[in-house]
Amino acid sequence: MQKRVMPSMMALQCFEAVARHMSFTLAAQDLFLTQSAISKQIAQLEATVCQALFHRSARGLSLTPAGRMYLGEVRSILNQVDASARYVMGYGEADETLTIAVQPTFGITWLVPRLRQFLQAYPHIQVVTKGDARPFDLMQSRIDVSLFYGDGSLPGADCHRLFEADVAVVCAPDILPAAGLASLAALEQLPLVQCSFRPEIWRDWFACQGFVPVDAYRGPRFDTFSMCLQAAQEGIGLAIMPRMFAEQALAQGRLVQAWPFVQPSDGAYYVAHASHCAALPKIRHFVDWVRAQAQATQPLA
Repeated sequence: MQKRVMPSMMALQCFEAVARHMSFTLAAQDLFLTQSAISKQIAQLEATVCQALFHRSARGLSLTPAGRMYLGEVRSILNQVDASARYVMGYGEADETLTIAVQPTFGITWLVPRLRQFLQAYPHIQVVTKGDARPFDLMQSRIDVSLFYGDGSLPGADCHRLFEADVAVVCAPDILPAAGLASLAALEQLPLVQCSFRPEIWRDWFACQGFVPVDAYRGPRFDTFSMCLQAAQEGIGLAIMPRMFAEQALAQGRLVQAWPFVQPSDGAYYVAHASHCAALPKIRHFVDWVRAQAQATQPLA
C-alpha cells in the first residue's frame, strides 16, 4: 500500500497564515510562534509536496502557481477541521447522532416545520440533516435515514410509505388575466417555470389532460422545487410541483392554483433506513415519529 502524503496540521496552518499576510513575521505573530519556526514549517511543507509554494525576492513574498492552487485546498481542509471540532465540542456522552438525508424542498416545506417536536421528545438525539435532490445510497453515504420521492425501492433498505404527492400548477395572483385562463393553450402562453430535477413534469401534466403543448420545456429554469416555489411567489411565472409544497403559500394567499386539474401522483414519499439497522433506537424513534406525522397531517388537501 502506497504511503500517504500527510503534511502536519501545523505546517498547513503556517502556510495559510503566511499566504494570508504575505509575511513570515506577521504569520509568526498570528500563530504565537517564532519566525524561524514558521520558516521551518514552510520548508518542510514544500519538501513534502515537492513544490515551491512561495516566490522569495527582495520585494517580498508571492505565491507560486502551485501555491495559489494549494491555498484553496488548505483553507477548505482547515475550515472542515474547525467545523468538525466545534461539532464534537457540543456533543454529550449520552448523545446519539441521527443523520437524515432529505430532498431539499421536502425538507424545507414539510420536515423542518415539524422537526422541533421530535427534538423536544428526544433531546439526546443530535440531528444532522443533509439536503440533496439526488438519491442517497444508505449503505455508502453514512446516512441513517432517508426521506425521498420514488417507487419505494432502495437496495438493502426498509422503505415505509408516507403519502403521495399530487401535482398542481400555482402562481402569484397578479400573473393571471383578470378573467382567468380560458384554456390550456392560454396557460401555455404564460412563462412556465421549469424544475431541472423534474424536466418532464410540465409535459406529463399537459399529457394527462390530452393536450399537446407547443413547447413544454420553455421558461426560466431552477434546480429545485423550493426555488421554483419562490420564483412563483415573486411573479416570475407559473410553477408546477407537488401541491403539498405550496400549501402554506396557497393558504396565505401568496399563491393561487392557476388551473383546476391536479395530476395524480405517480410515486410517493418514503422514509427509509438500512434493513440491518431497523432495531436501533434512534432510527426506530425517528421512523415511528415521521410516520405518525404523515398520518396525522393531510398534506394533499
